[in-house]
Amino acid sequence: MTNELVPMDAMQQMATAFAKSGLFGTKTPEQCLALLLLAHGEGIHPAIAMRDFDIINGKPSKKAEAMLRSFLAAGGSVEWHALDDTQADATFSHPQGGTVRIKWDMKRVEQAKIANEAMYKKYPRAMLRSRAVSEGCRTVFPAATSGLYEPGEVAGFAKEKNMGTAVIVPETGEIISREAELGALCKEANFNVKFYLNRAGVTTVDELTPEDYIAAVENAKQRVAKAKQPAAA
Repeated sequence: MTNELVPMDAMQQMATAFAKSGLFGTKTPEQCLALLLLAHGEGIHPAIAMRDFDIINGKPSKKAEAMLRSFLAAGGSVEWHALDDTQADATFSHPQGGTVRIKWDMKRVEQAKIANEAMYKKYPRAMLRSRAVSEGCRTVFPAATSGLYEPGEVAGFAKEKNMGTAVIVPETGEIISREAELGALCKEANFNVKFYLNRAGVTTVDELTPEDYIAAVENAKQRVAKAKQPAAA
């Protein structure tokens, strides 16, 4: 970690050098600079930033190994109960966030309808471990994730989005768009949908991750139920 202020022109030069080198994947200078600025806000050296962060389909992500490293450095601990090609089962603990046991197996991957399933077939242990680490760190010490998802998750979200953003309304079986469903709920609750977009750091409903979208819908439904309650006498 470093708190030294790096001049903007120096970061621009480093971003160009990183992009040309190809050592950290094919990235444009603009993408590299965005990562450097993001990491600089957390006091992370530019070289470490390029090692730990990545750009997937135009979106920033943080590698699971880097999340775990940040988590352990901040006083967290992990106990692995099982880690093989069938499951990643671990208990994550942190003095400030408590303890949670996270388990990812292929059945859960299928239930979650993970889009990049090919990678789970090629590297099941690594992919399951990354998913467990991301969820575990995010649950008990979110700072370890830098507010980002790991590359495999981001790649999956992008493919899910490309497959379409339609959802099925359970009550009627009608197929509608994400935006229409969340928008209708917010309208009924007399609530602004931008609240959920700003909280997730996106500009449209379609950009919400599956987890954030589900959470937004559940919260909106609660607001609708509360709005329908009769006013106290």
